[in-house]
Amino acid sequence: MRRLDPILLEVLWNRLVSVVEEQARALMRTSFTSVVRESGDLSAGVFDRRGRMVAQAVTGTPGHINTMATSVHHFLREVPAETLEPGDVLVTNHPQQTAGHLNDFTVITPIFDRGGLVAYFGNTCHALDVGGRGLGADARQVYEEGIFVPVTRLFRRGEPNEELFRLLRANVRTPFEVVGDLYAQAGSNDVGGARLIEMIEEFDLGDIESLSDEICARSERAMREAVAALPDGVYENEAYTDGFDEPIRLYVSIKVEGDEMHVDYEGSAPQSERGINVVLNYTAAYTTFGVKCAISPEVPNNDGSFQPIRVTAPEGCILNALHPAPVGARHIVGHFLPGLVHGALARAIPDRVLAQGADSLWNTQITGQREDGGPFTYVFFSGGGMGARPTADGLSATAFPSGIRGVPAEVIESISPVVMHRREFRPDSEGPGRHRGGFGQVMEIGVRSPSPWVLSAMYDRTRCPAQGIRGGSPGSEGVVRTAGGEGLHPKRQQRIEARERVILSLPGGGGHGDASERDPDRVARDVTDGLVSVERAREVYGVVLTETAQRGHYAVDAEGTAALRAEVTPRPGNEP
Repeated sequence: MRRLDPILLEVLWNRLVSVVEEQARALMRTSFTSVVRESGDLSAGVFDRRGRMVAQAVTGTPGHINTMATSVHHFLREVPAETLEPGDVLVTNHPQQTAGHLNDFTVITPIFDRGGLVAYFGNTCHALDVGGRGLGADARQVYEEGIFVPVTRLFRRGEPNEELFRLLRANVRTPFEVVGDLYAQAGSNDVGGARLIEMIEEFDLGDIESLSDEICARSERAMREAVAALPDGVYENEAYTDGFDEPIRLYVSIKVEGDEMHVDYEGSAPQSERGINVVLNYTAAYTTFGVKCAISPEVPNNDGSFQPIRVTAPEGCILNALHPAPVGARHIVGHFLPGLVHGALARAIPDRVLAQGADSLWNTQITGQREDGGPFTYVFFSGGGMGARPTADGLSATAFPSGIRGVPAEVIESISPVVMHRREFRPDSEGPGRHRGGFGQVMEIGVRSPSPWVLSAMYDRTRCPAQGIRGGSPGSEGVVRTAGGEGLHPKRQQRIEARERVILSLPGGGGHGDASERDPDRVARDVTDGLVSVERAREVYGVVLTETAQRGHYAVDAEGTAALRAEVTPRPGNEP
């Protein structure tokens, strides 16, 4: 292996990161859907000739980048490297091999320089539609959820696979956007490939194999050091999610032994009859992300950083669902895993883990007719409150752990007949604590149409709120209803009358530490901002406030607060 000078290695590493970031930005700029352009529901990365992920773009989600990191060997098993030629592009949306459900297409492009294969570029992004029942949790088999594309050539020698594109156009509700995004995915890989070849030639590297070896070895070494810093032992935790109709149990056991970690989910619920199942690839993706957030957030995410962590789950359980189990809304359960992992690691590193948050994205698909009678379907993602951090409040209306951004109301309304009548933080939804959880949000939505429309709901924490940590309190549960007051199912397709509106009240994050220890001035600021009520400040935080001369602004009554907190706080030696 060619040894690289440390200074040159740093230059090459930063150059490589800029290459994959440009690849991701090219995809966002050329995408046909707001899911990719605005929300950033994508991943991008570069792989060496052996199929090892060397670097990823900062832009992207763990559920995409960490599943894609282990996907290239599936492509190469189906289409061996020696059969590939310049201009070839491969694609699949196989749930067990890539990102966990049919709506995510992964596109891999081999990159050639001077006649030889030097690397692969890959990306994954969410397709607006893949046919079937539409995005949701209702299906009972994956066959209902849309068109299934095994590893196939999307382009051969630069020419599109027209038969595949014809099949896709005939099976999806939004052929213009779906096909357009596939072209954008292939184009972004070309951008990354061109920049990589420039780098290879500028530094006379020949290929990236030696660079990959050095980067992955360093990342693995750093990750092993982080694992080794934990006390050896077994750390366990359990959590519950709403499930489809009944709550389901998630259980984790983390065994730390030296510089290796085994994360096992035996004891979790069996796979569901509905589309909330998670494939093992997706389970591993959010598990490794949760571990890295807690013990090594500064270590680059690549093949090396994954090596010290082994993730297992029994076949046929909710976290290792087998084909043909439905998986359309796999994120609903999969996004709970970092919080489950943090709850287990709290015994070892209590000051480095988060309280539970809303966790699961609230995904909304709306299907119906436009005012002119033409069909439409639109998907948008929303985040509730994030769990409180050991040294700071949780972020509000933030999609952790996915990292996906909310689409601005103006964008939603300009490209679809969906109307966002109201969108605001949800007061008093935070989990109280010394550091409070983030606030959820409230959205009131309707459709500009004379016809009824269909809401496909993919929501959680409507029965199992985010729990606090180290004395923190739970956040508020989510609520789904019509403006007329009718309660709606959080995971079904439901017919909504033409002029009816739907109100989504997203859950809040759990708190960290005792609420009676929260800085009274911070409570006063939350009340002034309209996020916490005066009554809640007094009853939950033990803070007495007085309204100032400036209407709507509040100041702390220091004497009243001290007296109230002394009254409700147990004295040492008198704990119950």
